[in-house]
Amino acid sequence: MFERQLTRIDTVRQYVDDMLKACEDKETARCGFVHLYGVGQACALIALRRGHDRAYAELAEIAGMLHDFSTYEDNTREEHERRSSERARTILTQTRVFTETEVDRVCQAIARHGDKKNVHEEFDEILKDADVMQHWLRNPVEEYFFVQERVQKLTEEFRLTNC
Repeated sequence: MFERQLTRIDTVRQYVDDMLKACEDKETARCGFVHLYGVGQACALIALRRGHDRAYAELAEIAGMLHDFSTYEDNTREEHERRSSERARTILTQTRVFTETEVDRVCQAIARHGDKKNVHEEFDEILKDADVMQHWLRNPVEEYFFVQERVQKLTEEFRLTNC
């Protein structure tokens, strides 16, 4: 029998949980829990689907959990990519469990995740795809997200033929 041990995801999760629990607006907090953890899990799924190992998927999940951190912390979307990247750098550095290279990779992906029209590095693209996937899957009948090119490519990649 295996005993569950704390992971780096658990360490980051504590920061996310604490921030969302401190939100005065409970609807904002609810949306934050759904979106940040949904994108995180979608990042892990996409990374594994694309042939990356579990360590890569772990880091991708962490990027997903932090990608909109400042949006929920400050209750504004203004420059949220840059602000969330800066907050992620602070958080990941404070934990002392990530290398500088890992911190840079996560923060770069967060800073770029709003640029869905351009293609960047594979890690960045996983976060972008996970973000649109979570928005679409929160309400799969809503056309607004379904018709986006990234969602169409994801339905093909995951062989979702009856969409």
